[in-house]
Amino acid sequence: MKRVLGIILGGGAGTRLYPLTKLRAKPAVPLASKYRLIDIPISNCINSEILKIYVLTQFNSASLNRHLNRSYNFSGFREGFVEVLSAQQTKDNSEWFQGTADAVRQYINSIKAWDVDEVIILSGDHLYRMNYGDFITHHRETGADITLSVVPIDEKRASSFGLMKIDNQGRIIDFAEKPKGEELKKMQVDTTVLGLSSGQAKQSPYIASMGIYVFKKDVLIDLLENNPNQTDFGNEIIPGAAKDYALQAYLFKGYWEDIGTIESFYEANLALTKQPQPDFSFYDEKSPIYTRSRYLPPTKLLDCQVSESMIGEGCILKNCHINHSVIGVRTRIEANCTIEDSLIMGADYYEPFAERQSDSHNGVVPVGIGEGSTIRHAIVDKNACIGRNVQILNKDRVEEAQREEDGFYIRSGIVVILKNATIADNTVI
Repeated sequence: MKRVLGIILGGGAGTRLYPLTKLRAKPAVPLASKYRLIDIPISNCINSEILKIYVLTQFNSASLNRHLNRSYNFSGFREGFVEVLSAQQTKDNSEWFQGTADAVRQYINSIKAWDVDEVIILSGDHLYRMNYGDFITHHRETGADITLSVVPIDEKRASSFGLMKIDNQGRIIDFAEKPKGEELKKMQVDTTVLGLSSGQAKQSPYIASMGIYVFKKDVLIDLLENNPNQTDFGNEIIPGAAKDYALQAYLFKGYWEDIGTIESFYEANLALTKQPQPDFSFYDEKSPIYTRSRYLPPTKLLDCQVSESMIGEGCILKNCHINHSVIGVRTRIEANCTIEDSLIMGADYYEPFAERQSDSHNGVVPVGIGEGSTIRHAIVDKNACIGRNVQILNKDRVEEAQREEDGFYIRSGIVVILKNATIADNTVI
């Protein structure tokens, strides 16, 4: 894999994940109590021995840049790197990134500079574990110019994805973006060609793109330079290449989840608490997920009842009830609190004890969850200050609401408390 260059696309505005992307890039959104979304594709690259990695960013990239610089420093004796390439205006190009393909095109000279055979294009907002070595080996063995990683899906979900059709050698011959009705029926394929059993093929007669591509380096350069008006890989570059280049499908059979919306992000996080075995597990010694080393103290639980939950390092939890929730690093939860079906992202810093005492006496709400509060079916972003006896439970069953001045949004029925927000004592949401 030394002759493979990895490119992770992290430049989108992340509008579907707003307000979690209000102050940060989408790949920098916290995940599973201690990680960030960007850690998933980078860890997959490292575990696959792909050590030359560019991350393309554009919106709110400061915290992402900081995280990457603190987390991924390879030894000076290795050729590896994780380098951020931010959108920039130059003499030749005064525009920001216009799409996934345009982002790569603007840094095409960086790609040309490396003596590699393939370029693997990855997304920064998916949860999965993949050995890219198997993917690239398949690409080489089939002699493909471009290989797309695909997942088999059933008819119920198929119309929500970009679908493709293959021949009996696994070569891609047709594309359809979120087809419905008769157009959807036309996209059915025999997925036994890609390795599914006949029973599995019957249940999942469609294949959807994961947004993960392997290009021969020269093919990628030709497509980007010869099609300057095409700005997106999935909708323009790859469908347009089907006529002149060999496109191959690679079937991925493991867990994969696009966590680009508030609802899917919320559900994917809470699914990690599933017993006895979640669909995606961070407990894999052979393929670990890496992140920044924080050197935090152990979490302290004082007379707490905790069930089906994940709790990050450095937390202090007092006499509280936590069920089916994910609790992030440095979280403080005071006495008589109830946290259920919620994602608490934690804090970036500790408040000194004396400062917390002074804040309480002066009516200032300290960072963390105040005494007697209840939080259900919610996401509480980092550094939020939740007062005493606060009730966050979407009591009116609202599906969508934008209350930024009050420190929260509601997305798909999920209350999202903004980063750095303050929710006053006795508030009911």
